[in-house]
This record gives sequence, C-alpha cells and structure tokens, in this order.
Amino acid sequence: MNLIKYNIENRTAYITLNRPEKRNALNDVMVSELKSAVKKAEEDKNAKLVILKAEGEAFCAGADLAYLQKLQSNSYEENLNDSKELAELFEMIYSSKKIFIAQVQGHAIAGGAGLATVCDFIFSVPDAKYGYTEVSIGFVPAIVSIFLLRKIGEAKAKELLLTGRIISAEKAMLMNIINKVVVKERLEEEVHSFANALLINASEESLKLTKQLINEVQQLELKHALDFASEMNAKARETSDCKKGIQTFLNKEKITW
Repeated sequence: MNLIKYNIENRTAYITLNRPEKRNALNDVMVSELKSAVKKAEEDKNAKLVILKAEGEAFCAGADLAYLQKLQSNSYEENLNDSKELAELFEMIYSSKKIFIAQVQGHAIAGGAGLATVCDFIFSVPDAKYGYTEVSIGFVPAIVSIFLLRKIGEAKAKELLLTGRIISAEKAMLMNIINKVVVKERLEEEVHSFANALLINASEESLKLTKQLINEVQQLELKHALDFASEMNAKARETSDCKKGIQTFLNKEKITW
C-alpha cells in the first residue's frame, strides 16, 4: 500500500497521508513518498493549488514509534542525514510555487503539527489537537521551530516549543497557527470553497510571486527588502497574467483565472 496518495481534480492536487492504522505517523519511507508527491505537484501543470489531507482519525501523530526506536541506534551522520530529509520536505512545501492548504481532520502532533505549520493555510476541525511536544520526550522541535517563529513570533513560539503542551484548534487559531476552525461535516466543503475562490479570483503567476515575496523579505534588511520588492514588482509586470489582468480591468470586464 502506498503511504501517500496523489490525485488531481479541478486544477487542484490532493496529497493524502494514507497510513490511518498508524495515525499517519511519519517514518523515513513516508517522508520520502511525501517529498516525491510534493515534487510531482510542483511540476504538475494541471495543478494550481495543493490540498494536503489525511485518511483516518488523526492528521498526523508525529514520528512512528518503531522509527524512533531505530533512531536510537543510528550514528550522528545517519541521524543528520535523516533530519535533513524532513527539513527538505518542510522547505519544499514552504517554498513551493504552489499554494498549500492543510485540511486537518484530526490531531496534528509533533512532526504532524510541523507538517501543517509549513502549509500556507490551515483549516481544522474543532476537535483536533496541536502540539510541538518534542521536549516532553527529551527531543528538540528543531526543524519546525524555523517556520513557527516566522509564523507566530518568538514569544508565542517559546510558549509552545518550550512547554510542549498540547492546545485546542481554537487556541491554535487565536495564536495565528491555523486560519479557520470548521465543524467536521463542513470541513471538506469549506476547503473546496476557499480553494475555488483562489482558483477563480487569483492569477497563478501572482500567487507564485507573492508567496515568494512573503518568504524572502522577512530575512532581508529594510533597504534590501525594498529592492527585492521592487524587482518582484517589475518582474510581475512582464507576465502574461499581469498584461491580461490590466487589459481586462481597463475594459471593465470580469476575469476568471
């Protein structure tokens, strides 16, 4: 059985965690398959957006227990290489040209919380719990910390990363980790509605460039950030989407992307 499922529907790629009997816990095989699916979505010309979802009761319970036991006998070099695999997966999603929407139908813990965190948008059921729980087992939430700090800032990130406490979906929304809490019966409908609005109302080139702009300017000094933003502005004006959009606006026509 493939641990990850991939399909395309309505210009949207669906990447589905498919290990429900293990609460979609991560191991090296699953991380490798996820990387392949993300790469496929990145290169898929039929996909404008990506929805990351999961089978079963949990979205992702973090690292697989058997996998954690195996790591104890690894050398430093083996653990470093393994850590880099997860880092590459998170970076691929965060830096993807495509917009990633996490559809969280159950608990997202440790690596599972990290997987949701690196997506551009998160829609969650009320019952889902979130936690960066690594410190509770003597581990470090190293890779996800990079992205969580960017997302919610130092004070809130410390509150979660240093305590390892598990929080509700409502609390996660108040801390700006997730975007919307939706009852389970309407989760898929809400995600589809949001995705469809992006498909219709936003240019694919504009989405790609704006996401890149947001990611890059945070690490630049003000002057360099403004220079980069100016370059992105100029680059956007050369795209066919921009020319089409301006012409349609001037003609007072409605555009559907």
